[in-house]
Amino acid sequence: MIPTQVYIGVGSNIDRETNIRGGLRELQSRYGELTVSPVYASAAIGFQGDDFYNLVVGLKTRLAIAELAKQLRDIEFQFGRNRNEARYSDRTLDVDLLLFGHDICNKYHVPRSDITEFGFVLKPLFDIEPDLIHPVAGKTMRQLWTMFDSSKAVIRPISETFTL
Repeated sequence: MIPTQVYIGVGSNIDRETNIRGGLRELQSRYGELTVSPVYASAAIGFQGDDFYNLVVGLKTRLAIAELAKQLRDIEFQFGRNRNEARYSDRTLDVDLLLFGHDICNKYHVPRSDITEFGFVLKPLFDIEPDLIHPVAGKTMRQLWTMFDSSKAVIRPISETFTL
């Protein structure tokens, strides 16, 4: 079986550095080599809270989408995520499957709508894979980023490097 290239959004606004570094180590231990984007800060959306740190990770897996989605939820739980919390609330670790190859899978919200809705998802994805074609929009990440209305959400690059 040929591995599938996937992209995962990672974010946190609670003990950000510790939780993101830990999440990246866990992803690396499970899936091997990672491509890690720069980190961006953005304001909390829909609630008052500390700024989030967000990045995108690329990796390859032989897992089916259902098993990968389950493992990503397990990683969130490992870092204290509570799935009963309000939709708009603080997060210890958010690990979202953005793209699973070129697949479109509504059950797992793939491709995730966050890619075209939020700069803190689109910009790091553009950073690591500018020529990747969005399976629904039919445009590259470069084209999507060029068209993105950056006034919708301000993102700031973070100088910290999230090394594993």
